Amino acid sequence: MSGKSTYEKPAVDYASSERFGPRIRDLRRERELTLEELAARSGVSRAMISKLERGEKNPTLVVAAKVAEGLGITLTQLMGIEAQREVVVVPRGRRITVRDQETGFERQLLSPALGGRGVEFVRNVVPEGATSGELSPQRRGVDEYVVVESGRLRAVLDGEAYLLEEGDAMYFEADVVRKFDNAGEGECSYYLVVVSKGT
Repeated sequence: MSGKSTYEKPAVDYASSERFGPRIRDLRRERELTLEELAARSGVSRAMISKLERGEKNPTLVVAAKVAEGLGITLTQLMGIEAQREVVVVPRGRRITVRDQETGFERQLLSPALGGRGVEFVRNVVPEGATSGELSPQRRGVDEYVVVESGRLRAVLDGEAYLLEEGDAMYFEADVVRKFDNAGEGECSYYLVVVSKGT
């Protein structure tokens, strides 16, 4: 149940540190966005985006999600897209994983990050007393499904809290601010399916 960390570390603990910045820059340029325009769309400062693109700073999970939203893609699409194939095996040791070192919140992509498929399957692990922090609304037409694997989860959707026990499931339209807290003792883990309808 620790409070804020007294030291600062990069929050995204994935091997994307070398390619995360160039990826943001390339996607921004593909969309013909200036730094100022991406800052306005994402709610992340121009200075921060510039530092991310130059590889001078790694983002927290919340900042990475905001940048992805500003680019019009999902967080896992921002982290890296695999070549499209009909059958894709994702070995446990090669999952795309994002870990916020400040909170310990961990997001593991179980499905291949295939652009345009519209479905993502994610396992989230929340240490005792930890939270995802407030996540920006998804674009309209994105639905999320949650099932608790272990522990107790508090899902806060647009300010309204829902307490889920082990085995409980829920569905919601994800164009609202979301936050997921560990509401029990020990680690909490839950599965998340993100379904994008249309473009």
